[in-house]
Amino acid sequence: MAVTFTDQEIIALMGERKTLPTNWPAQVNLRQKLGHKECFIDISGESGSDFRLILRQNRFISVDFSIILAHLIPQSNQLFRLRRCNGKSHPHTNHIEGASFYDFHIHMATERYQSIGSREDTYAEVTAEYSDFSGALNCMLRDGNFVFPPSSQMGLL
Repeated sequence: MAVTFTDQEIIALMGERKTLPTNWPAQVNLRQKLGHKECFIDISGESGSDFRLILRQNRFISVDFSIILAHLIPQSNQLFRLRRCNGKSHPHTNHIEGASFYDFHIHMATERYQSIGSREDTYAEVTAEYSDFSGALNCMLRDGNFVFPPSSQMGLL
């Protein structure tokens, strides 16, 4: 059964402070999969929500990547994708608006797209906030309200 969230719940989850683990840079160790490299980091939010940061990078095409912030739904094995920073590797169409583009873009979970039976993060907007994998990760860390651990003086990757 699919779990849906209102726009207000999505905003609250995005705004929840998420302290990165002390050794988080070491966890950004992309492992080889079929056509891409991938890793994830589980993070607890300040209000008790659980999150997963998923990083994917195509092995051959540098602008084909995805940085995903997902909420781990309690008492289930489901992930609800709150935000997804994608590379410039494929066209995207927002079906409700009828707008298409081919550019770096950020997917956002919306109540509207859930209500028509689409995946929660179907809606996307073009962005100039990043142009590579590292920039997309930094954008997600900023927009997702991630906090660096007190014992870490490391900045963004």
